[in-house]
Parts: sequence; C-alpha cells; structure tokens
Amino acid sequence: MSQNAIAQTVTPVRAELDIAGRRLSYLDFGGPGRPLLALHGHLSEGASFAAVAAELAPEWRVIAPDQRGHGESDRAADYSREGYLADVLALLDHLGLDQVAIAGHSLGGVNAYQLAARHPERVTAFVNADAPVVLGLEGPNPLAFVLGLPYQAATREALVEALGQAAPYFADTLRENADGTWRLPFHPQDMVDSEDLVHGDHWADWLASACPALLVRGSEGGVIPADQAQAMIDRRPNTRLAELATDHFVYAGDPKGFAEAVREFLRSALPST
Repeated sequence: MSQNAIAQTVTPVRAELDIAGRRLSYLDFGGPGRPLLALHGHLSEGASFAAVAAELAPEWRVIAPDQRGHGESDRAADYSREGYLADVLALLDHLGLDQVAIAGHSLGGVNAYQLAARHPERVTAFVNADAPVVLGLEGPNPLAFVLGLPYQAATREALVEALGQAAPYFADTLRENADGTWRLPFHPQDMVDSEDLVHGDHWADWLASACPALLVRGSEGGVIPADQAQAMIDRRPNTRLAELATDHFVYAGDPKGFAEAVREFLRSALPST
C-alpha cells in the first residue's frame, strides 16, 4: 500500500482542552509519524488542513487546532499576539510535546514565526505559508467586509440565504448551536479585531529565531511582495523559499505541491532518527 493510500484511511479525532474556562478545540489526524502543528489563518479552521494531512501521512502526524474564535473553539476576550501564542503553548503542554515543527498560514504563519522567536526551545522548525513580516501598515482592514455578514439565524437555510453572495464560501462550515439556531464559524467583529492586532512590522520576530524555516509564497495573488519575500530569506539564515503558482491560500490551492515542499524541507531540516 502506498503512503498516500495509508494517509487516506486516517480519520481525524476531535478533542479539546480547557484554558481558564475557554474551550480550545483541535483535530489530531493521527498516525505513527512525528507531530506537525498546523495553524490556519483568519476565517478558517483546523479542518482546512485535511488534504495536506493526508498528503503528509504517515510520515507526519498533523495536529490542527481551531484557533481562538474559530471553528469549534470558543470566542476569546482578546485576540492579541500574546493570546494566540499562549493558546499554542497550552496545546503543546496538553499534548506533552516539548518541541514541535509548525506550519502556519497567514495569521497562523505569523503565530508560527513569533512562537519560534519568543519560545525558541519549543520550535524545531517552521513553515510560513504566505504570511508577511510587514502587513497592514497602510490601507483599510482587509477583513472589514465580514462586518456586513449575519452571524447567526434561526435555521441553516435562513443563514445561507442571509449570507447571499458569501454563502458559497461559508455554507459548508456553518455550526449549529445548542438551541438549534445556526451561526458562522467565527464572529465577524472578532475577525476584524484580530486582523487589526496582527498588523505591524514584525521583522524583529522574523529575525529573532535560528531554527530552519521555509517560506512558501503564492506567486499568483499571494500577499507577500516578491521583494519582501527575497529579503525575508536573505536576511534570515537557514531559511528557504518555495513559490507555488496559486493565490494566498497556498495550502488549499495546491495541497499536493504544498505538502511536497513541506515534506522535503522537513526531511532535510529534521532528518529522522
């Protein structure tokens, strides 16, 4: 049986941990491989890594949390940089993982390289999937459009109808509440607040860690300008660049290409013993 055939038989297990009364939910795709923590971006959730997890198994066991305020995880009081990193550390402690490789997309990519900078003893290597080091310093919040979306409705059908043109993007991820009403997998105001708080000049964090790193850039609509990507690998030692002919959502737009780039990077950076 091929590795990919083995991977496709793996069914993720959903579990959760309590962080001061707040639920953090995560998917463990299982298998015998070494753990790889996968952090999604805004408006997404851990389940979005399913195709990549299948491609990387059985060599890697992907563990993908729904970050605070996303998916099955509870909303949080704040969406600060420190809050997101504290959640990742709590999850690693819960899983008994002293060190781990991390792959993060967009928001998750910033979380990954900031965790490596501020807690280098916990990160063996990281993959930054299309997350810039300078973002949001000019212009409006790119997630402001979600403020026009309804958060919940009495029925799934009513919520899908109210979403209008946005329905195709979110219809498959809607959640049913305990009282039978339905909601989005995120609160619009939370996402705008979180996006505001991830903006900034993060060069200091990008350059603060020394572990192996892979930068994956979407060459057809990604958010990292080519010159910034080149500077990111030139200025940070032990860093590689991979470009995929897709947009910002590199791991969803080309899951096979993304998994191949990640697999080869991790094999070289973290050879199996």
